[in-house]
Amino acid sequence: MLSTSFLDIHNFLLFKLFLTCLHYVCVVGVCCRDFSISLPQNIQALSGSCVTIKCRFEIQEQYDKNLTESAAIGLWFKDGDKMNDHLVFHSTDPKPNHFNGKITGNLHEKNCTTIFYNVSSKHTGRYYFRIESGDLKYFYTMNTSINVTDSPPKPKVQLYVEQKEVQDQEEVLEGRSVSLRCSAETLCSSPPPTLTWSSTPRIPLSESSRLEELISDLNFTATHHQHRVTFTCTITYQLQDETKTAQDNITLHVQYSPKNTSVSVLPSSSVLEGGSVTLTCSSDANPAVTYTWSRESEGQMEQLQTGDTLTFNRTDLKHRGWYYCTAQNQHGTQNSSVITITQILFTHSFVTNFMFIIYILMISVLLLVLSSSHWLEKASSKTEIISIYIYIYIYIYIYIYIYIHTQWPQNI
Repeated sequence: MLSTSFLDIHNFLLFKLFLTCLHYVCVVGVCCRDFSISLPQNIQALSGSCVTIKCRFEIQEQYDKNLTESAAIGLWFKDGDKMNDHLVFHSTDPKPNHFNGKITGNLHEKNCTTIFYNVSSKHTGRYYFRIESGDLKYFYTMNTSINVTDSPPKPKVQLYVEQKEVQDQEEVLEGRSVSLRCSAETLCSSPPPTLTWSSTPRIPLSESSRLEELISDLNFTATHHQHRVTFTCTITYQLQDETKTAQDNITLHVQYSPKNTSVSVLPSSSVLEGGSVTLTCSSDANPAVTYTWSRESEGQMEQLQTGDTLTFNRTDLKHRGWYYCTAQNQHGTQNSSVITITQILFTHSFVTNFMFIIYILMISVLLLVLSSSHWLEKASSKTEIISIYIYIYIYIYIYIYIYIHTQWPQNI
């Protein structure tokens, strides 16, 4: 019983010792630091800019006294460990064939973070770190891989509705709160990269940045004006010799009730009784609407048919009335303005009959004048009088004909 308790206590103490000595190697109950290094597995760099290698290392405890600020030297090797063939950086003794850079960390604090400038394709490869300080000389076999590209990584645009992320193909209901977030990995660059949006008139930006990420938010209330609008986010690197960019975009799909419902008439000019007239209804909506035609005549409402067109193949007096169409989808309805058919045009037979009556009346007047002795005495001849009245008749006939066809059309 006692032996069991003693083992439990012993195991607990060993576990506490392990937690306290994290990152160290424990041998026979005594914790001893060993050589180790912390490096990113892969680093992406942009040609023409810079690249940062985040680096921290550890040494055996016995070398602590050797690691001083004045004596510490950092070296970087590329694709091997040979001093003459693979050394590309020396913190205190740079060579013409070495990479341009500097160690930004404090070596005596075991921070080996390094930056290389004017990166090109020749920087692509695997990198190894070596620390030297007095009797301390150690080459770390763990390495990092640098990949140099000509184009920056694309930013990522995400859609949030009411603070919940949705897929970019999902549709947003008009009136909802929308956020478009553009985030981009930031590569080493001076000046730092910037994010810009297109198709964003009068929409305020919210921007933030972290050490390795740049974020820009667009916050607005969705309206039908933004349906099928493409928002593009661009990351821009202003390098010494050129500007490099990458883009991502998203097309917003907004659902909304019918807007701008209206009716057009074909033909738009006058149509005689018996002619064909087509009314066409249109509306701006998403999703698509269904159309219903209605007529009010003599105080009675009548629903006619569905569909975007209403056609009268042979117009007559029974088609008089007030017409309108109703557009409807799952989000609402809207009526068009009223189209009025108040008068059917005169038929050809009516016009002919009317002109015949005018003709008879004018002939009667002409005969009455010719039979008048008063006019006969003053007229030089009957032929002259007849000529005058024929001219008058022709003029009046043409005038009445034009008047009928221009002033009495069907009002649609």
